[in-house]
Amino acid sequence: MKGNQHIAAAEAACEAVFSGIETVEMTNTRRVLAAFQRHQLAARHFAGSNGYGYDDAGRDTLERIVADLFQTEAAIVRPQIASGTHALSLALFGLLLPGDHLISACGVPYDTLSEVIGIHKAVPGSLAEMGVTFSVVEPGSGGGIDVEGVLHALRPRTRVILLQRSRGYSWRDSLTPKMMEPLISKVKAVRPDIRVMVDNCYGAFVSEDEPSFYGADVVVGSLIKNLGGGIAPTGGYLAGARTAIERIAARLTAPGIGLEVGSYAPGYRLFYQGLFMAPHTVAQALKVAVLAARVFSDLGMPTTPAYDVPRADIIQAINFGDPDRLIAFCRAVQAASPVDSFATPEPWAMPGYQDQVIMAAGTFVAGASIELSCDAPIRPPYTAYLQGALTYAHGKIALSQAIDELFGS
Repeated sequence: MKGNQHIAAAEAACEAVFSGIETVEMTNTRRVLAAFQRHQLAARHFAGSNGYGYDDAGRDTLERIVADLFQTEAAIVRPQIASGTHALSLALFGLLLPGDHLISACGVPYDTLSEVIGIHKAVPGSLAEMGVTFSVVEPGSGGGIDVEGVLHALRPRTRVILLQRSRGYSWRDSLTPKMMEPLISKVKAVRPDIRVMVDNCYGAFVSEDEPSFYGADVVVGSLIKNLGGGIAPTGGYLAGARTAIERIAARLTAPGIGLEVGSYAPGYRLFYQGLFMAPHTVAQALKVAVLAARVFSDLGMPTTPAYDVPRADIIQAINFGDPDRLIAFCRAVQAASPVDSFATPEPWAMPGYQDQVIMAAGTFVAGASIELSCDAPIRPPYTAYLQGALTYAHGKIALSQAIDELFGS
């Protein structure tokens, strides 16, 4: 089979990169283990709660552990947060007031934030309807942050600068946490009242550091992506400065109540177990992304990032240049899934997206993009965004089958 042959050749070229990923995995596993031990995690913390959830030890300990891992003063880690977009929206509405100004420092943010912000129209409930203004600063040459451009865009009512770690549906490079440091330090020097918020979806545990290590005020993500390790059944997280987290918590529940309430009857074992597994699961996903970058590059397709460059997220972009080949690839990924392998993905007008989107996600947790999945907006240049894999073996099998589908066995 052609797929197996191409995979074997690409795999041999990736050995040194895989070794580096395993080093990061070991460092992050030590960090997680140490945090669990410092906070004396015990079986009693797995129990659920009901009603108001006052003094919920499982919830509160989980939040303290996540704050510890991100080296922040506080955190919100809740199953009631439905998605990464929900977590980001929660942060934005907690940190911004009517008349405030928001800057996106990495170009136009991921599609699902468009209606949250009200970029194209002031939809009911959007920031625009609330009177928040919005500016975009495009990435600088080379795809990094245009620090001077952001400083020039500041206004008296600028209150939040949004950084998106992942590439989203764009061909730009993702941002490593270290790349954020110059902007954060310069903004804090001239405007300490501005909060820097990082969309950390797809980025947690990819490297040995996080944006909060360099002064980001709030780091936001989903638990059905990296931090949940493929085990957490739902939820999102926000970690950051106490003053910022307290403001956001007032929107999570209600002013004056904040973090004190919020029950979850099923219990927290899956969240703790997922967090413990997360460094390993992320490493598996990264290996699949690296392999995909190498094998499709060998087959003559543009890919980003290249297989041998430092990574900031688990996403691998593959440019198919043709809608039919893009759709065929997504269907091949679905066919290689453990769940709903018989389903045929179709492009559709998915809520929150500006174009039709095709999604392949035969996952145990619905929509979990730390599991092997692939999605793409149906627009030129017809790029697929591959992410996840609970195991490297599964990703390898899926890529081999996709190559056979596209190029013949």
